[in-house]
Amino acid sequence: MFVTTAGRTNEGMTANARAIACELEVDFVSRNKRSVSALQNIVKDDCLVVGKERLELFPLGASEPFFFHPNSAMFRVKRLMKGESDPLLDAGKLQEGKNFLDCSLGLGSDSIVASFIVGESGSVTGIEARQELAYLVKTGLKSWDSGYEALNNAMGKIKVINGYSLEFLKAQEDKSFDCVYFDPMFDESILESDGIRSLSHFAVYDGLTEEVIQQAIRVARERVVLKDHFKSKRFEEFGFNVYRRKSSKFHFGTIEKE
Repeated sequence: MFVTTAGRTNEGMTANARAIACELEVDFVSRNKRSVSALQNIVKDDCLVVGKERLELFPLGASEPFFFHPNSAMFRVKRLMKGESDPLLDAGKLQEGKNFLDCSLGLGSDSIVASFIVGESGSVTGIEARQELAYLVKTGLKSWDSGYEALNNAMGKIKVINGYSLEFLKAQEDKSFDCVYFDPMFDESILESDGIRSLSHFAVYDGLTEEVIQQAIRVARERVVLKDHFKSKRFEEFGFNVYRRKSSKFHFGTIEKE
């Protein structure tokens, strides 16, 4: 990846872009009135564009950029505000003060919902393997204005870690988090919406393994939760009790601790 500025830039924006490139330990490339595609034809890599209002990530060869947006978390939190339920809340038995570990952060939608539920006294940590996506989501969570103070607070308190879930889990003490969560959103069988499919470029296909699940069980104080396609064999393979949702392509499974 390399970093550049938006087409119309200024000294402050350029300085910010250079600082981001330095933080990410990647190259900064001056825009010089060139298009992103023209720069990518030269550099042959993904491009992070630093604008006045937001960051935009252009995967190499893509015509449209990806930028942070809370996506489905917006209407899910609005439903929670009205006193309605959410499948993640039900499966994870989340409540105020709980500690939630999202081992597959992705776009952060489930972590946002979890953060809203656990409140100020709880905590949410999200792990994302790809540096580009982790940085974009981490920055977006801190800066996005949803128009709702409670939702902004929920996004702002999520801790984003760039790394692999197995390595992170191995480094944790027993019963470190109330709920450990997996959502293998980048599984090729699940990439159905255009918004998600555009992110397949950033997928890390390390999959779920017995070792990962066993580490998650060790680290979880109350339960491990898996969100997966209704046709997935992982529920049975790893011993999850499935909460089947009628008319939904995704089910939730749990492994309860004693």
